[in-house]
Amino acid sequence: MRLDKKERSLLGLSTILLGFLFVLLIKAQGVAGNQVTFQENAVPSLIKTEQENQQLSLENAKIQEELVKYAQGQSASSLLNQQVQEAMMNAGLIELAGPGVQITLDDSTRVATGDEDQNKYYIHEEYIREILNALWNGGAEAVAINGQRVTTHTEVFCGGSFIQINGTRQMPPYVIGAIGDSHNLSAALKFYGWDRLGEFQEQYGITRKLEVLDNIVTPAGKLKEYRYAEPVKEGT
Repeated sequence: MRLDKKERSLLGLSTILLGFLFVLLIKAQGVAGNQVTFQENAVPSLIKTEQENQQLSLENAKIQEELVKYAQGQSASSLLNQQVQEAMMNAGLIELAGPGVQITLDDSTRVATGDEDQNKYYIHEEYIREILNALWNGGAEAVAINGQRVTTHTEVFCGGSFIQINGTRQMPPYVIGAIGDSHNLSAALKFYGWDRLGEFQEQYGITRKLEVLDNIVTPAGKLKEYRYAEPVKEGT
């Protein structure tokens, strides 16, 4: 089949256009390929930069924390000293002073007659123990008997003509000093047997005196020596 002049012209023009479009397509693919290559190279770089920024942020936070600890060094030391002081106070190892009550107990000067029991004219260790319990229940912060600080290790028991307290022999009169709210301490004493001692005072002549004082001094107790007990280690 033979093409006329007009058809040959259209065919040539179409070929040129197709060629031009093919060239454009090749260039477009090249540009797209370059963009993909750029993205492939850029993403890892961005990730690495982000990781470096995170690491720097962590290091900066660590430095700031160390600076805060350094700046608080003095206050931390003061806080530690305060905690040690409070622990020693709670253990009764520090001399204390403050308002409270003072109780004096003494044997009677009377002598039993007839079939009376002479023991009823003496101050017994049970009287002292009841008073100590009453004072603690009344909110006493520190207690001492005849200069002996009452702690968790204090024993009170009869040893014949004396009462043993903290391993020492104490003779009457027994002077008990307690630091705390005098109203609460007095109320607790009245609730826990103070009136019974009043009856003994009337019947047998023992001394039972309660004074409210502005300044009670309780001496420091002795440090307990541990031979068998030891702190429990964590995780054991």
